[in-house]
Amino acid sequence: MAEDQQAYRYHVFCCTNQRPPEHERGCCQAQGGIGLRNHMKARVKELELEGVRINAADCLNRCEDGPAIVVYPEGVWYRAESKEDIEEIITQHLLGGQPVARLRI
Repeated sequence: MAEDQQAYRYHVFCCTNQRPPEHERGCCQAQGGIGLRNHMKARVKELELEGVRINAADCLNRCEDGPAIVVYPEGVWYRAESKEDIEEIITQHLLGGQPVARLRI
């Protein structure tokens, strides 16, 4: 691959980290992180978005802001709490190239 080419147009990391229920910082898994990541991955596949990779990530260290998602190459951080939030990230950012201001961390 040439130096100026990226492997992916967008590489999305969705936190699915789990901590004990009593942990003071909480965790993205307890806030629905796995289901949101699975929804995003399924929708990207369904929409046949080429050059977009959705990955599960262990702790992204934004526990209090979670469920946390980060989109590269821009490094835009989001808090997504619902499938509707995921749809907005897909439509506006991954398809339209514009970050979703209301969901940014």
